[in-house]
Amino acid sequence: MNETDKGEKLIFCVLTTSDTRTVSNDKSGSIIRQKLESMGHDVFESRICRDDKMEIESIIEEWLRNKAVNAIISTGGTGIGFRDVTIETVVPFFTKRIDGFGELFRYLSYTEDVGSKALLSRAAAGVIEEKAFFALPGSVKAVELAMDKLILPEIHHIVHELTKHLKG
Repeated sequence: MNETDKGEKLIFCVLTTSDTRTVSNDKSGSIIRQKLESMGHDVFESRICRDDKMEIESIIEEWLRNKAVNAIISTGGTGIGFRDVTIETVVPFFTKRIDGFGELFRYLSYTEDVGSKALLSRAAAGVIEEKAFFALPGSVKAVELAMDKLILPEIHHIVHELTKHLKG
């Protein structure tokens, strides 16, 4: 299978980082899962955790040990508030940054919806070993934008690039 084969099923983990979200009100996490599954992908696991560095690290480390997982998507904790620690927690895991993701996300946010408030977004993406990691804001509109315009259109190509050395 090559990177243009959109039929390849990928395996994801989804993390919602929030001090207020529960299974019943986690709309952003639910949207991520629905969009992935509607494209034929599997969500291996989905969790909600507090805005806590050690808790986030523990979950990420556990998921990284699972060789079957292709990508991790987190939502929440990317703002500039005191409790927002997702970016500070996940970026040190990155072996490579995907700077274009954050740049394009902020550009699209600016032009399509939020205007100059887009400068407050710290959405980021990177590579951890052979896995892609996307850190999205917690808002429903931000998640829909990132999934529809950036992640879903490119995820097969990203995973192909990260894993092609394993197949040769």
